[in-house]
Amino acid sequence: MEKQRIVLALGGNALGTNLHEQMLAVRSTAAAIADLIEAGHEVVIAHGNGPQVGMITLALEAAGKIEAKTPYIPMSVCVAMSQGYIGYDLQNALREELKNRGIPKPVATIITQTVVDGNDPAFQNPSKPIGAFYTEDEAKEMAIRGYTMKEDAGRGYRRVVPSPKPIDIVEKDTVDALLKAGQVPIAVGGGGIPVRQVAGNRLKGTSAVVDKDFAAAKLAESIEADALIILTAVEKVAIHFGKPDEQWLDRLDSKAAEAYIKSGHFAPGSMLPKVEAALEFVTSGPNRRALITMLDKAKEGIQGKTGTTIVP
Repeated sequence: MEKQRIVLALGGNALGTNLHEQMLAVRSTAAAIADLIEAGHEVVIAHGNGPQVGMITLALEAAGKIEAKTPYIPMSVCVAMSQGYIGYDLQNALREELKNRGIPKPVATIITQTVVDGNDPAFQNPSKPIGAFYTEDEAKEMAIRGYTMKEDAGRGYRRVVPSPKPIDIVEKDTVDALLKAGQVPIAVGGGGIPVRQVAGNRLKGTSAVVDKDFAAAKLAESIEADALIILTAVEKVAIHFGKPDEQWLDRLDSKAAEAYIKSGHFAPGSMLPKVEAALEFVTSGPNRRALITMLDKAKEGIQGKTGTTIVP
């Protein structure tokens, strides 16, 4: 089979929901990734960070409530922290798996920044809940400090941040250089640290989160990858999901995907961003394809045996 340059976007189920689960989950995750590397493909690993960045935010917010000297940490810094500790577990597990197979490939986590546009409409309507629940009085105090707070289904108030689209990956050349050197990069963890270009060459962190599938698609486009694999909890994409006429899809071209999106077949916050990200990648250049499937089906999927393949 032809060797390919692949960006692999890991879903949350590949990392667990806490420290102990993560240490266990990355072992099976590493085995699935190693299968692709052993087949000769160049692989870049991207991953989510929902539970992990939530844990970091909750811990820091709790410290801020009881200790006046503990500042509230910007969201961009929390994402950077999550990239570091997820990468630590993931790169060690994959390094060990590769060595056990006699594959001498170094694995390295890149603290990655994702450029967003300060004029992105998402900044006008922050919608991603982050961190702890607050009382109404606490929320008013948080609002005075500049945070956007929204009531959450009668459970209290939570801080919300925007989720803008990525427009560039700052460390894309570093990822490319590592691949050319025969190494395995882990990049755009949690969608990347959201930054804006300000005066001159300065990058400034912004209080936002970037969807990891869109960030992976942008990275794949930037390094001229052949394939984007988005891993999720199901083997294939479906229309009429969960209904009597449910239909699993083996292949989707861009026109069909756009039609299904307009018809509302894919759930927001679930399959919709995955299909949209796949669509963005396959239409960004010639001979590009995307695959949506489960982690343990990735090897079969890239061989065309399962999963949903998206093509121009």
